[in-house]
Amino acid sequence: MCSATALPFDLHALEVFLAVCETGNMAGAARQLGVTQPAVSQVIADIEARTGTLLFDRRIRPLGLTAAGSVLRQCASSLLEDARQITPRLREVIAGKLPLVRVGLVESLSRALMQSLAAFMAGRAEQAVVLSGLTASHAAALLTRQLDLVIGVDDLENIEGLERWTLLEEPYLLLLPETEPAPDSVAALALLLERYPLVRYSARSRTGAEIERHLRRLRLDAPIRQEYDSPLGVLAAARNSGIAVTTPFCLFEAGLDLAGLTCHPLPGPRFARRLTLVARRRELGRLPADLAQTVHETLRDCLRRIEGTLPAFAEQIIVAPKN
Repeated sequence: MCSATALPFDLHALEVFLAVCETGNMAGAARQLGVTQPAVSQVIADIEARTGTLLFDRRIRPLGLTAAGSVLRQCASSLLEDARQITPRLREVIAGKLPLVRVGLVESLSRALMQSLAAFMAGRAEQAVVLSGLTASHAAALLTRQLDLVIGVDDLENIEGLERWTLLEEPYLLLLPETEPAPDSVAALALLLERYPLVRYSARSRTGAEIERHLRRLRLDAPIRQEYDSPLGVLAAARNSGIAVTTPFCLFEAGLDLAGLTCHPLPGPRFARRLTLVARRRELGRLPADLAQTVHETLRDCLRRIEGTLPAFAEQIIVAPKN
């Protein structure tokens, strides 16, 4: 029997084994493969010796598979099929296409990026999977190799073996009923929080967690009444006599419909959100860098639309690489 670390057979041996399975005898397999019958017999005997199993019941004709032989037949068919796909896949890579790319996209950039992301993947991947949702779940999926790259709010800076491209930095802002003047201090914002419910982003989201930490730094407290995973939910709830902390691109995701609401700077120290593309280092070639460039171009186009609704904040939005 071979050692635990040695391979008990090669692909050619599996091909011989499958030929015997298909023809039911060594002679038929030899004719199919264009080799001698002793050569076929030797390959089968070698596999059995290396694995310590009997693959065929030689007492019956045509040869019958043992239980071990049945298992090997299933595995061998799958392995050979995968092997046959290697050359076509390598040719796809040379032509600029990867066989499969799985992307996680933070929901607050879905409206901005989904169309250009789909077009990019159509040209660069034979098969693409794009999942929108919360950054936290996507980050976990990247680390467990269920996703290949993520676009989100967490750059996973403490994790080694990753490559990162900064895509966007934007200010957090205060969303108020249009009848309310802008608060000029943290104390004025505290008074507003006594009069209006604060509509929150879900604590499950990275954006929601960042906002909560910032409010604690400002020593602001507001009861938890409504929270939403999506920018659309936050905007809809704020429209019903609430206030919210959000960002320009979150409002873009929600459709930039600010009827009955106004946006103001958030009192206190500068507070901004950064969006980053993160991928495992050197696994996707130039694809992450090329995608980052495509995303930059798309975000700049979106920024021109945001300028029409939020001119006071447009200059604070940075769409440029910082890597």
